[in-house]
Amino acid sequence: MTATTPTDAAATGAGRGALAPATWRARRAAHENIVDGWLSGHLERRRTGRKHPVEDFLFTYYSHRPAQLRRWHPGAGVVLAGADPNEFGRDYRTVDGGITLDTPALLARRGESAAWVRTLLVATAGRSAHFGCFGMHEWAMVYRQTQDEVRHNAWPLRLSPEQTAQTVEQNRIRCSHFDAYRFFTAPARPLNLLSPTRERQLDNEQPGCLHANMDLYKWAYKLSPLVCSELVAEAFALARDIRTLDMRASPYDLAALGYPPVSVETPEGRAEYAAAQRGFAERAAPLRARLIDAIDALDA
Repeated sequence: MTATTPTDAAATGAGRGALAPATWRARRAAHENIVDGWLSGHLERRRTGRKHPVEDFLFTYYSHRPAQLRRWHPGAGVVLAGADPNEFGRDYRTVDGGITLDTPALLARRGESAAWVRTLLVATAGRSAHFGCFGMHEWAMVYRQTQDEVRHNAWPLRLSPEQTAQTVEQNRIRCSHFDAYRFFTAPARPLNLLSPTRERQLDNEQPGCLHANMDLYKWAYKLSPLVCSELVAEAFALARDIRTLDMRASPYDLAALGYPPVSVETPEGRAEYAAAQRGFAERAAPLRARLIDAIDALDA
């Protein structure tokens, strides 16, 4: 593999070479500053026991803790000149000129997982994108439930329970993502055209799916510190924006939080949703490719 510049390393997540102290410290500070902006509201709500159905989701649904997201790593194959290995953790070792990730030791522990992630990413990228789900997965999660039973019961539904049920029944549900499907209510599951399972995840995921694209954040942080933190942060930013659409198009009324609805029960709302879904698929494609490239570079 040819050497890349530090700028290339930040862009691909698969850089090789050495970073001068001023360079890597500036990158680390920039990363921490961006992440701090995402964390401040969540940490304050956590201290006061409040919950936010949009802003807190990525910190409660996914296992990556705020402190882990904030911690900067340069990725595999990068030497940090003048760095203290104790500052970066047990996955680093001292080499001529600085410290670097102990990539062979990490791959001995996590190589099988990285290979599985690559297989999933390649399979997803190779399929045609579908944009006709119109966010019905969120509606299927409250189908035939009372207000007290729904997941975010602190927030009202936009329609009556019967109108919500009718919306589900009148729109084709084609959810291909198991981690969305598993939250469907029992009466909603038979209405789905597919029956996704964990075992068939490699066969079902497609690049138009909001949740498959949101999960790029999960695959990026599971590969960390082998991929650079800038790539993890970009995947987080995409997932954060997708979650916003997900909840705006949901049956919940979150207008009081500043989230006007995308009314997918109407033709206009479905068109708005599909357009946004296409935009997210376009943003996700290069991130997915960069994650694949980063995994491939581990053997270089």
